[in-house]
Amino acid sequence: MSPHDPASQPAGDVVIIGGGAAGLSLAHRLAAPAYPAVTLVEAPNGPLRPPERTWCYWDRGTGVLDAAVTATWSLLRVHGSDGRAVTVDPYPFTYRMIRSADFERLVHSRLARSPNVRVLRATAQEVRDTPGGAEVRCAGPGGRTLALPARHVFDSRPVRALPPARTRLLQHFRGWFVRTPTSRFDPAVADLMDFRVPQPRHGLAFGYVLPLAPDRALVEYTEFSRTPLTTSAYEAALAAYCRDVLRLGPFAVESAEQGVIPMTDARFPRRTGPAVFRIGTAGGATRPATGYTFAAVQRQSRAIAAALRCGRAAVPPPHGRRALAMDAVLLRALDTGRIDGPRFFTDLFRRVPPERLLRFLDGATSPAEEWSIGLRTPVAPMLRTTLELPFLPRRPAPDDPRTGERHR
Repeated sequence: MSPHDPASQPAGDVVIIGGGAAGLSLAHRLAAPAYPAVTLVEAPNGPLRPPERTWCYWDRGTGVLDAAVTATWSLLRVHGSDGRAVTVDPYPFTYRMIRSADFERLVHSRLARSPNVRVLRATAQEVRDTPGGAEVRCAGPGGRTLALPARHVFDSRPVRALPPARTRLLQHFRGWFVRTPTSRFDPAVADLMDFRVPQPRHGLAFGYVLPLAPDRALVEYTEFSRTPLTTSAYEAALAAYCRDVLRLGPFAVESAEQGVIPMTDARFPRRTGPAVFRIGTAGGATRPATGYTFAAVQRQSRAIAAALRCGRAAVPPPHGRRALAMDAVLLRALDTGRIDGPRFFTDLFRRVPPERLLRFLDGATSPAEEWSIGLRTPVAPMLRTTLELPFLPRRPAPDDPRTGERHR
């Protein structure tokens, strides 16, 4: 971070707005002499800075973010509504958790050593197109207005309203970090979906358990539906899950986190001006049918860095067209109730080889592999949904999408 007055310095070639997963990931990729000068605009401490949150993803081998990884799991488990569990080994993948505070420390430590990146604590208020670039106007320290000129701007701030869509669901949750007086968890196994919870009239619900130690875990209640719950409703659902399903006995809640992310077939524009690009969830990085975002943000950041190194500015689509088309079908089938959500996801883990399934969820499978996976889903309702989608209009979103960053 520069020790000098930020208002007295030029912004450089690139301005990144936002210090969440997307903004920090891109700054991290650009923190090298081979890249242009970068200014990362982060909101100051206060209501605009989100609370600590958790991001999860699967990956193979080692990576540049390993130092920020809190925990990993070599086995994944799904519990069906009938109580039967399926446990899979997705080798060579492992499931990984990163806490946002650890991620921020890792990235900021590198940015502090980088000669081409500076961090500015300010509130971005407006982005204007200018000849040959753009200008970011910010409220800086002491309320001063700062004008940051740049050749390219990458904006990760949440959109004010979701784009028009045919299907619009929300993945909403509340999670507790719990501690038990005795060993109650298996640190090798992550429970991705536990459908042994009461199902809502519309959508689906499941538990999510990430053990951090034999006596510690993140336990979450999640729904895929159209409307979030109240905090008290999440608390009641979590208490019932811990008591009646997990049978934890006495436990202490050390902290909690809560959030909402969009699950939609809306088309997120990745460019909003000649030199202004959207990244992260705002740029369509969230996988519509699962809510996973962090891995796509890493792919997107690598692609942007590669383009800038070649003298170009571009934000490639974080998900392929086939993946988005399949997600649109699944979302519509879930929203209409044509498929049983708990059974659908449980059968995927029971019938599809785990390594192939995770590649499928990352959009890295071939058409032949996707065809074989499709044959293991309810063919008739999925086909009916596929045929009707082209004739459905895309409708504007409500004014308050209540979306933001969360686990995945």
